[in-house]
Amino acid sequence: MIRALFAGRRWTSLRLRLLVVFALVALTAAVSASGIAYWLNREAVLTRVQEAALGDFRQEMQNRAAALPGDPTPEEMQRTAELMAGSSPGYSVLLVDERKDGRKVFGAAGPDSFGLDDVPKSLQHAVNDRQKTTTANDAEYHVYWQRTKPQGNPYLVGGTRIVGGGPTGYMYKSLAQERDDLNALGWSLTIATGLALLGSALLAQAAARTVLRPVQRLGDAARRLGEGELDHRLDVSGTDELADLSRTFNRTAEALEKKVADMSAREESSRRFVADMSHELRTPLTALTAVAEVLEEEVDDLDPMIAPAVALVVSETRRLNDLVENLMEVTRFDAGTARLVLDDVDVADQVTACIDARAWLDAVELDAERGIMARLDPRRLDVILANLIGNALKHGGSPVRVSVTVEEEWLVIAVKDNGPGIPEEVLPHVFDRFYKASASRPKSDGSGLGLSIAMENAHIHGGDITAANAAEGGALFTLRLPVDVGKVIAGEVDA
Repeated sequence: MIRALFAGRRWTSLRLRLLVVFALVALTAAVSASGIAYWLNREAVLTRVQEAALGDFRQEMQNRAAALPGDPTPEEMQRTAELMAGSSPGYSVLLVDERKDGRKVFGAAGPDSFGLDDVPKSLQHAVNDRQKTTTANDAEYHVYWQRTKPQGNPYLVGGTRIVGGGPTGYMYKSLAQERDDLNALGWSLTIATGLALLGSALLAQAAARTVLRPVQRLGDAARRLGEGELDHRLDVSGTDELADLSRTFNRTAEALEKKVADMSAREESSRRFVADMSHELRTPLTALTAVAEVLEEEVDDLDPMIAPAVALVVSETRRLNDLVENLMEVTRFDAGTARLVLDDVDVADQVTACIDARAWLDAVELDAERGIMARLDPRRLDVILANLIGNALKHGGSPVRVSVTVEEEWLVIAVKDNGPGIPEEVLPHVFDRFYKASASRPKSDGSGLGLSIAMENAHIHGGDITAANAAEGGALFTLRLPVDVGKVIAGEVDA
């Protein structure tokens, strides 16, 4: 039944603690109640049996043993013992009379074999110890008793002596029946304790369902809220603390939904502004670029005083054009409109083409075997490589080493420069937008978007880029892409 109770359920720590607390309380209460009940019943049973047996024995000693003549014969002692044991069945009787010459005469009868050796020495001394009579003690001898367990069987042994002279009597009663009754009571109390424990588990389950169900609903609602379902609300009923908590959750969710909506609207407005601005800048930049190219061709014929200014205009125009292109690329990533155009390419040829197109052949060492094929977007791979290698050449210095390997269905391209490396405080920020470590890289004249765009292009492939410092010196950028991007992001690819 307990297995069926716990089967198929997910037990949270709170539920488990509630069950354990209920079980411990029930167990403590049941064990305490059972122990007290057992102890009280045991004392009551033993006291009742003891008083009945000792009272009857005392009465028999007064009626029969006291009637024996002085120096009774063994036959008289035996007959008296039989009469005492027979008048009240259930205990054995031993009568002992000591002659003046030191000889002892015995009389024994009853259901148990009973001799003087079965009487504890301490009880014999107490029975034969003559007391002084006072106003508080009017008898020289009293009835004494003791419980013993010869061979593990419980017995009640009692004894007394006739006042004024006469035999000493002992009674020997078995408590086996009372022991069996008490054992049966103990088993009954044990079963009751077990039933109480099981009942506490059922009550704990009911209480847990009542108390924890609203908490579970609140947890599910919080999870759905964290997953983006900002319009989710809880049904609230009642006036208890959990109902107040649910109302607070609904108010919080409503405020969060409004704040997120406002932030999304502002973000969309900012993104649209950047996209519109970049688009609007392209037309005048096209004209400026054309003029800059014409000026660049005529720079040798210009006045030496004007030539540096013309060179600066040409350089800044190209930089501004790159910045606009990068901003437009960033807005496409932010808007989620960037798409892959997959093709099967030879990675070594692709890296060589990227280096050759930018005239970097003399400054780059390529370690790549031909025949390493990958399915990816060649244009975006070219953007990633151009940013990583260009960044290495600009900030680290040549020669730049590019190695291409395949590790368990992953294409790994490592770009290592020959510079001083990247400061530890800069490493966490190298892929942040518009981040420039000008203190460590004073020659930086980029927009601060190149590595960020490279990372976005890696992510859209299902890959990643890491930056670190090589053990032998220099910065090391590692690009990891799936060999077959189509299998990784099949649902998001425009082939």
